[in-house]
Amino acid sequence: MANYTLTYDDGAKGWVSFYSYNPDWMIGMNNYFYTFKGGNIWRHNTNETRNNFYGVQYNSRIISVINDKPLENKLFKTINIEGDDTWDATLQTDIQTTGFINAEWFEKKEGSYFAFVRNSGETPAAAGEYPLRSLNGIGTSINITGLLGSRVVSFSINPLVNIGSIISIGDTIYYSLPPTYATPILFGIVTNIEVNLPKGENRIIVDDTTGTVPPISNPYVLYIKNSVAESHGVLGHYCVFTIENDNTNPIELFAIESEIMKSYP
Repeated sequence: MANYTLTYDDGAKGWVSFYSYNPDWMIGMNNYFYTFKGGNIWRHNTNETRNNFYGVQYNSRIISVINDKPLENKLFKTINIEGDDTWDATLQTDIQTTGFINAEWFEKKEGSYFAFVRNSGETPAAAGEYPLRSLNGIGTSINITGLLGSRVVSFSINPLVNIGSIISIGDTIYYSLPPTYATPILFGIVTNIEVNLPKGENRIIVDDTTGTVPPISNPYVLYIKNSVAESHGVLGHYCVFTIENDNTNPIELFAIESEIMKSYP
């Protein structure tokens, strides 16, 4: 477990910051702050390199919570940084723990930095992902043919099983089996979508090298959108976010905002 130095601010009348350094002793003298570590004496606030303590470089980290209307279930879609630099961000709610934004994904718009929340997800998907918006069903297939790495999953034309326009190449395909259809099983990754009804084509091509082929020709087929490419946000009643910056120069941060949408299940 890491040790920190906790500081008190007379103006704020509270404990406001954790510092990464852990001194053996500390003292203030002649308007300077000194600490002792390993038999050496260090004078603080004189080094132009920020967050460097006892020769070790640390990052700046801020943890806070967005808790507007805590009884409503919401989607936290974006992070907007009012400041002069971008930060890595991770987001965790009471429902999801996989939201993140890399610092290089932020774009500067009207003087602030803006980015959509992505999800790391898991493959195979964890059970908690099944009720989320990233999962969509197609229907029962009529036939599965082809060889390893290029399975052809065909769907009925009459009556029509509509594959839909939401599915994309790169999405992850799952299937479930009768009679309960209760447990999704990883099939593979979508490599092509072929829909031409006049020609009798209504199928997807699946690379099954990362999954298993259904033991029957007509399982129920479903898919989960690519969690990094799509920006579904993170779902929850509140959102705890952590932002981290590795800049060694002075930077300023004024405010953090998030675009929030009420969830209607």
